[in-house]
Amino acid sequence: MSKPVVAIVGRPNVGKSTIFNRIVGERVSIVEDIPGVTRDRIYSSADWLTHEFNIIDTGGIDLRDEPFLEQIRQQAEIAMDEADVIIFLVNGRDGVTVQDEQVAKILFRAKKPVILAVNKIDNPDMKTMIYDFYTLGMGEPFAISGSHGLGLGDLLDEVAKHFPKEDEGDYPDDVIKFSLIGRPNVGKSSLVNSFLGEERVIVSEVAGTTRDAVDTQYEYEDQPYVIIDTAGMRKKGKVYETTEKYSVLRALRAIERSDVVLVVLNAEEGIQEQDKKIAGYAHEAGKAVIIVVNKWDAIEKDEKTMNVMTRKIREHFLFLDYAPIMFVSAISGKRVHSILETINKVNENHSRRIQSSILNEVIADAVAMNPAPSDKGQRLRLYYVTQVAVQPPTFVVFVNEPELMHFSYIRFLQNRIRESFDFEGTPLRLITRART
Repeated sequence: MSKPVVAIVGRPNVGKSTIFNRIVGERVSIVEDIPGVTRDRIYSSADWLTHEFNIIDTGGIDLRDEPFLEQIRQQAEIAMDEADVIIFLVNGRDGVTVQDEQVAKILFRAKKPVILAVNKIDNPDMKTMIYDFYTLGMGEPFAISGSHGLGLGDLLDEVAKHFPKEDEGDYPDDVIKFSLIGRPNVGKSSLVNSFLGEERVIVSEVAGTTRDAVDTQYEYEDQPYVIIDTAGMRKKGKVYETTEKYSVLRALRAIERSDVVLVVLNAEEGIQEQDKKIAGYAHEAGKAVIIVVNKWDAIEKDEKTMNVMTRKIREHFLFLDYAPIMFVSAISGKRVHSILETINKVNENHSRRIQSSILNEVIADAVAMNPAPSDKGQRLRLYYVTQVAVQPPTFVVFVNEPELMHFSYIRFLQNRIRESFDFEGTPLRLITRART
């Protein structure tokens, strides 16, 4: 089940970024007292009580003909289209403005739950300011203060009431769910068509658990698969497919529901900064990852070209050093068939469990080869290691003082585990705990 999505929408300079940062709990968004300073949507995960969700900070909606305001309006409209719940933010000190009324008209078309929040109500004496906002027709306004954090609990309680009900189950355990993510025009849709066009048995096209998505089910060599919807597979022709920054939320939704994520690159265009940003979401989510270089048939090559490209990918995607790299052509179908074999392998690795006794032998050998670091006369001691989870494989290392475990030593232990066991395609997580 993918996380619900909440969008904060409103005209410029009503405090959207401040509220976003309060909910997320860290300073992610730019906060500056200049209308329209937030020009790109910013995404983050958040939680409230037992609920986890994704939240979007949009640029303000402004219908005046000024530079970048049309783009900001489009961002907000897309955020509204993607969101399950919308927070409509207004500025209590300004009262109801013409722009607020224009935003309200747009929100009426969204056909989504809309929660009206009146910001900058910094003390109880100002609460009477919210009553004018009933005229917007959005129901009861919630008085909040982004600068002081007042009223956010009540607001989030109301937001959580409108989250979609969780689906009971998804697909059988033997089904491998994978998605293709990447910038527009890297060939994701062509790869999907290539999968489905090569003697695949298409079972059905059914509505997925994400809102209005379509999951494609099919079977190959008795192994059932599901392709999770991602950018490029729906709503073609809209601004989604032509503007790179709009592909991120689609990728997030698809990643959450996937067992394996294919990060698709365009061989003709090379590696772009957006490629690394999108791939980073898959890594942070702990998913199995395969890097797929598409359109490999479209470039001139010699015997060194593949090695050169591999080296560039490794240099740019240091955080994906565990991910296999495949060079394919969706148009000709070259090597596309072998992607499924790699999907099967990394999916198996993603769920691999290691017996504790064997794992501790490996760690003991690693420590003997490279003794644990010390600080101020105190040496790190590793007592015991055990695997506590899969997807991704997660290990807890019990030590005398967790503060002595340097990142570089965690990296060293991860590498030794990879050398001893086949974890190709999956990230590993090592958690340090003090022995009690």
